[in-house]
Amino acid sequence: MRIRKILVVDDSPTDRYMLSDILQRHGFQVATAADGDDALRKIHYDKPELVLMDVVMPGKNGFQLTRQITRDPANQGLSIMMCSIKGQEADRVWALCQGACDYIVKPVNPAELLSKIGAIC
Repeated sequence: MRIRKILVVDDSPTDRYMLSDILQRHGFQVATAADGDDALRKIHYDKPELVLMDVVMPGKNGFQLTRQITRDPANQGLSIMMCSIKGQEADRVWALCQGACDYIVKPVNPAELLSKIGAIC
């Protein structure tokens, strides 16, 4: 399956803009959410194929939200890639344990991001 629709979830307006810009310039349809509640609504109504999820956010953090999303049968087939400034190996491993398919560290290298998206089946 080729990814076309991506939801960027990040509490930083700057990061949302930068990630959206990279993705839109490469032909992706992008929606954004500033927090977990907004993300859950957009997942339900917009049906993205990939969620690019920050870790550190107010309310539910990205790990908690990823766990909630991936355990809901209604979201079967939805991929989540964590995107965070937290660059420790333990963060990457914990993200994968919560149900994320991959992890990328900010600041994002556009070529690496696009390569990781392209590898998602």
